[in-house]
Amino acid sequence: MPALPRSTPESQGIASTAVADFVAALQSTAHDIHSLMLVRHGSVVAEGWWHPYREDRPHSLFSISKSFTSTAVGLAVADGLLSLDDSVVSLLPGDAPAVVGDNLAAMTVRDLLTMSTGHAADTLEAIDRGDDDNWARAILAEPVVHTPGTVFVYNSGATYLLSAILQRLTGERLLDYLTPRLFAPLGITGASWETCPRGIDVGGWGLALTTEDVAAFGQLYLQRGEWNGAQLVPADWVAAATSAQVPNGDPTVPDDWTQGYGYQFWRSQHGAYRADGAFGQLCFVLQEQDAVLMLTSGLTEALPALTALWEHLLPALGTDRLPEDEDAQRALLATLEHLELPHPVGGTASVPAVADRVAGVRFRLPANDAGLESITVDHSADPVELRITTVDGETAIRCGRGEWVEGAAPFFGGGIMRSDSTPLVPVAASAAWIDETTWRARVQYSSTPFALEFSLRYGDGDVAVHVTQSVSFGSTELAEVTGRAA
Repeated sequence: MPALPRSTPESQGIASTAVADFVAALQSTAHDIHSLMLVRHGSVVAEGWWHPYREDRPHSLFSISKSFTSTAVGLAVADGLLSLDDSVVSLLPGDAPAVVGDNLAAMTVRDLLTMSTGHAADTLEAIDRGDDDNWARAILAEPVVHTPGTVFVYNSGATYLLSAILQRLTGERLLDYLTPRLFAPLGITGASWETCPRGIDVGGWGLALTTEDVAAFGQLYLQRGEWNGAQLVPADWVAAATSAQVPNGDPTVPDDWTQGYGYQFWRSQHGAYRADGAFGQLCFVLQEQDAVLMLTSGLTEALPALTALWEHLLPALGTDRLPEDEDAQRALLATLEHLELPHPVGGTASVPAVADRVAGVRFRLPANDAGLESITVDHSADPVELRITTVDGETAIRCGRGEWVEGAAPFFGGGIMRSDSTPLVPVAASAAWIDETTWRARVQYSSTPFALEFSLRYGDGDVAVHVTQSVSFGSTELAEVTGRAA
C-alpha cells in the first residue's frame, strides 16, 4: 500500500472543524459511506473507514477502473504501441464482423476513450446476446448509428475494447502491464481485476484497490504524472485525459455530469475532475486547491456526497497554512477513529419468546430471485447464526447484536458481482429483533458496496422472508416469500 505522508489539517491550510463538518454532512445525508481520504499538498490530512470496512482491504471500484485503463493506453501510446487515431478494427481484426460499415471502420482509439463510439447505447448488453465467449466480437457487431466522435454515450463496452486491444498488443493482461509501470512505483500491491471468459481484464470495471491506493493515483495525476522524481505517466497524457474532450451536456448548468468528458475521466464543477464508479466510488482531483478526495461508498446516488464536498469542504481549501488547533484536531481524530455503519435497530430490548420456538428450525422457501432454498436462524447460538441454503450448499453467517461479526460468504442473487475463483468473500453481519415476531439481519459485503438485509417475520409454523439489496443495477427487491417449517 502506498505510504503517503501524514499531516494535520491546519498545517496544510484546512481547519479541522471544516473537515469535521464535511464528515458530519456525509453521515447525515449520504448514509452509506465506507471510507474517505483527504490529501492536501501531498499529505493525508484526514482518513477514516466506517467499520466493518478496513484500510487494508481492497474495495470494488467499478468504473474508477476506466481511469486506470486510460492510463494504460497513455503508457502504450508513449511506448509506441498504438496511436489515438488507429482504427479499432485494425487493432482487433479477428473480432470485426464480416461486413464492416463505414462508421465502424471510422471508429478510433480516441473514440473509445471519449465514449463517442457512435453507438446508441452502452454495448454491454451485447455480451449477453453473443453466441460465444468473445466479448469484443459481440460489441463490434453492434450497430454504429452515429458518426464516431460526434455523440457522447457512456459505454463500458468501449473500455473493454481498450483492454482487449492492449492485451493483443502487449501480450499480457492490463493488470500485468500496469504493475511495473504504475502500481509498483506507487507502492500498490494486491490489486485484482475481473476478467472475461477469454482471460482479458474487463477494463471498464472489476478493479479492486484500497482507498489509499486510489488516493495515490489521484495524487499522481495532480502531480501531472510525476512521482518521487520519476515521470510515471506522460504529463501531456495527464493533461489531455483530464480535459473536456467531448461535451456531455450544458457546462453552464451547475452539475457534475455536464462539464465534459475526457479520456475515461469526468470533468466536475469548480475546475476539478474525477474518476467515478457506480454506487459512490469517487476520486476527486481539485487542481486549483491542490487536493485529492477519495471516497468508497454504497450509495444509491452520489449527489449527497458531491453536495457535501462543494458546500463544506471546498470553501475550506483557500489557504496554505493555519494555526494549529489541537482541540479540534483531537475531536476530528476521535470522530474518524470511531466511524461505523449503522446496525439494525431493535424495537424490543429483550429476546422475545418466539426465539426459542424457531431456533434451529429450517424453513423451506419457494422459488425466488435470490436463489434461496431454505433459511434457518439459530437464535440459541452466540452469536446468532443465519444459515442459508442454495443450490450450491449451505452457508452459515454469524450475526452480532449491536456489533459487526466478521466472516465469509458467497454472493446471493440480485446482480451482485460473482467470481468462480473466489466463491467466498468477506462479510460482516449484525442483527436485532425489530418486534416480538420480526428478526432482521444486515449482511455487509465488506469489500464491495453491497449489503443484503434479511427480514424474517415468524408465524405459526411459517416465516415471511423479505430480502433486499442495498444497491443494485437492477431491482433491490430479491425475495418476498413465505417459508414452511421443514
